[in-house]
Amino acid sequence: MKVSVNWLKQFTDIDLAVDELVKKIGAQLGAVEEVIDIGKKYQGIVISKVVSCEKHPDADKLSVCLIDDGGVVKNVVRDKDGYVQVVCGAPNVRKGLTVAWLPPGATVPSSVDDNPFVLGARELRGVMSNGMIASGHELAINDDQDGIIELDSEFAPGTDFAEAYQLDDFIIDIENKMFTHRPDCFGILGVAREVAGITGTQFKSPDWYLTSNFKNQSSKTKTLPLEVVNESTRLCPRFMVVAMDDVEVKPSSLMIQTFLTRVGIKPINNIVDITNYLMVLTGQPLHAYDYDKLADNKKQNAKSIEVRASKKGESLKLLNGKTVTFDDNGTVLITAGDVPIGVGGVMGGSETEVDENTKRIVVECANFDMYTIRKTSMKYGLFTDAVTRFNKGQSPLQNNIVLHEAMAMVSSMSGGVVASDVMDEKAQLKTPIGVHVRADFINTRLGLDLEIEAIAQLLLNVEFDVQINGPTLVVTPPFWRTDIEIPEDVVEEIGRLYGYDKLPLELPKRRISPAVRNSLLELKDQVRHNLSRAGANEVLTYSFVHGDLLDKVGQDKQESFKLSNALSPDLQHYRQSLTPSILERVHANIKTGYGEFAMFELGKGHIKGLQDESEPEVPAEVQLVSMVFAADQKTHKSKYSGAAYYQALRYARELLSIFNIDYLLQPGEGLELSGNGEVQVWAPYEKSRSARITNKDGLNLGVVGEFSANVRRELKLPSFTAGFEIKLDVLKQAAQPGKYTALSKFPRVQQDMTLRVPSKATFEQVDAVVREALPTETEAEHRTITYEPLSVYQKKGDSQKNVSFRFSVVSHERTMVAQEVNKLLDEVAQEAKAKLGAKRV
Repeated sequence: MKVSVNWLKQFTDIDLAVDELVKKIGAQLGAVEEVIDIGKKYQGIVISKVVSCEKHPDADKLSVCLIDDGGVVKNVVRDKDGYVQVVCGAPNVRKGLTVAWLPPGATVPSSVDDNPFVLGARELRGVMSNGMIASGHELAINDDQDGIIELDSEFAPGTDFAEAYQLDDFIIDIENKMFTHRPDCFGILGVAREVAGITGTQFKSPDWYLTSNFKNQSSKTKTLPLEVVNESTRLCPRFMVVAMDDVEVKPSSLMIQTFLTRVGIKPINNIVDITNYLMVLTGQPLHAYDYDKLADNKKQNAKSIEVRASKKGESLKLLNGKTVTFDDNGTVLITAGDVPIGVGGVMGGSETEVDENTKRIVVECANFDMYTIRKTSMKYGLFTDAVTRFNKGQSPLQNNIVLHEAMAMVSSMSGGVVASDVMDEKAQLKTPIGVHVRADFINTRLGLDLEIEAIAQLLLNVEFDVQINGPTLVVTPPFWRTDIEIPEDVVEEIGRLYGYDKLPLELPKRRISPAVRNSLLELKDQVRHNLSRAGANEVLTYSFVHGDLLDKVGQDKQESFKLSNALSPDLQHYRQSLTPSILERVHANIKTGYGEFAMFELGKGHIKGLQDESEPEVPAEVQLVSMVFAADQKTHKSKYSGAAYYQALRYARELLSIFNIDYLLQPGEGLELSGNGEVQVWAPYEKSRSARITNKDGLNLGVVGEFSANVRRELKLPSFTAGFEIKLDVLKQAAQPGKYTALSKFPRVQQDMTLRVPSKATFEQVDAVVREALPTETEAEHRTITYEPLSVYQKKGDSQKNVSFRFSVVSHERTMVAQEVNKLLDEVAQEAKAKLGAKRV
């Protein structure tokens, strides 16, 4: 937001040096990005009068002029009457004209920023010329290069040009982000009000800005029939237009052109300049259409303007020359006779623009939904001054006021007359309501001790309505403040107006009691450290995935939340589980040369239909840990020749052991999956080579297993790939407190045992029999007995298979002998024989 200091001074007294003002704005209003001294461009330029103008004796297109500068310029050659000779090539130069003279030594303003051109006294076709008479282009005010600027004759010769047109000015560029919630500060009036507030001065808006009376502006003759239809007050809460006749389109006054130019807006003509001038002044964009270029509606000799959503396939050529084709109904269009004439809140169409031949106009002053404007701007790459303001949420309560002033300015600057009623199609507008807040509520939060009257005055300075009822203030924001709704908003306002730098510098009180531990974070740390110690590598992937990945792993895209504003085309859906994200990265690591690795991730999954129990209206976020082990058998065939399932199970067992969970495995084949998202989690896995992990109480922890052939093919996974996915909240629920057992000082005895069992017996059945056959902790008599599976082997065509275990026994009282371990294994074998028909081999 570029702000002219001289423009601010038209509305409030600023008794501060520019450096101090910039510092105060930066501390209490918004970050200042740049300060530009534009007065340097116009140093030395003098308003002068052409007292004689004769044709150049040796050039048809040049004129030899004598100018009167009031004698203010030193060190320049003058004639006997004190006039200075200047050669000029402009076709409009003539005697009696008041002009801007750049004497020798002055720099042409339009060249200052690039390659400064300093003028001198030199001969042109044998005639001496002292400097030059400037055009609008050379003065960096407009693009007119066809002739010199003709100044108002009210300025006496010798007047400093910069002072006369308030160009001895500074432009303060304030960062737009600071005003995101302050649409009023995208206008000079709003910034002037805030500057008054932070400097302790009471501000008073111009009288025209505080009135909304249209009675005197309605047309009695209604010479220009006009109809207005607003089909969507959601997209356009307020739409106001008026037709005006007998308009003379011409350049606007030089003063208005200089104000527009200094804040970065190019002057066009008096009608367009009025809309831009009021936009910069109030923050409310306007637009003008050529009435005669609007399409007729069904009624003869009548024009209609409609506001509606776009239709797919419609197109519009904009004022910047770009043609936009709309592909949905999410854009606000202004139409005439159902023909698009503008993108509402963004830019008008070129077919209805106001030009030098325009005699009748329609002035529009509207309010549009900020989110729709932002979406349209991003979608079609249209970034305009109107977009900058509308996407901050302008107040619709100022439309009538700004349109009233626009009509007055068009009348005075172009001779136009009102030729229709003021059309006002609007929704039910929300008016500001009073916010009740106690003085001690404000003081407590700011650490201040302000009197209630002082608080009220700070708000009165920026035109709030404030009523004091004992210790309570009733604060009613003005119509342009759309951000004041709760007491905390008032606290923020007082803090800013009073000055955050004046708040007491006190450290907050700290409690010495320890912070409450976050059980979920601690659980994640335990999981992370356990898997890392086991050799797995943690990865971090996006929470969003492409729909193609969901298809490849067999998950239903309809069960995923889809993003309407995805950061990338590859990140369209919330992921349902973590495993697909890890699987997608397996092939890339294999290609890089990593032959074997384990990757895990801690994160969240989102599945439609799952609701948060504490907040039923909010979708649930499932905390998960997923791990995938992969080995390229081309280089590690001898090492990994068995089933990958058991490799993943080893990691899962290691993880579950630190939480003292006695787990059970339920074969996936034939398993009935629950409807709480388990179907999607199981999707990548091959049921016949996977299992559900539960605890002894039946809690469903997750799944462990190998992946289906289709998933391996789609993601180019090696055949030796398996993994698991466990729900952290269930893991936390199933975890058992650990028990400390001192290490024995006696040696450990290990023995392997292989049981030959029928092929139909599952590993889970064999494992359960072994676990039940071993003595309990009480029966073990100061012994620690552990075991782990070694292998499962079945010869092709054999009706039986071998399941091998390794048992480890250690006593805490003495050294054990092999016979004791053999006796223990015999008991296990007998139990297996009785229940499974197993044979020890």
